[in-house]
Amino acid sequence: MKKTIIQTNLAPAPIGPYNQAVMANGMLFISGQIAINPQSGEIEATTIEEETHQVMKNLQAILAEAGLDFNAVVKTTIFLTDMALFAQVNAIYGTHFASEAPARETVAVKGLPKGVNVEISMIALAN
Repeated sequence: MKKTIIQTNLAPAPIGPYNQAVMANGMLFISGQIAINPQSGEIEATTIEEETHQVMKNLQAILAEAGLDFNAVVKTTIFLTDMALFAQVNAIYGTHFASEAPARETVAVKGLPKGVNVEISMIALAN
């Protein structure tokens, strides 16, 4: 099995021993993205809406680096620090999947890296 590491400067650099994404057997596995601004390397978002917009921009940049867009996404996982944030995140997330939404689960967690409120990972088909 051949795997290819996908990396772009338009999304945040990994903050641990992982890659932004890995392409393997026609599938793209994108690591969880948080609201880090890739230009500054900092969390600049002050609301859940701003966090979600930045997360989606980061995911879009990684998809684009792999030659894909949100239409290729087949599975997502959303991690939230509080399920009370679900409606705000869902409203922004949903705007990226106009035709066919992927399979998804949303999970409440005790905490996320750098104290953020939302993290999203994705799996997409490259073919």
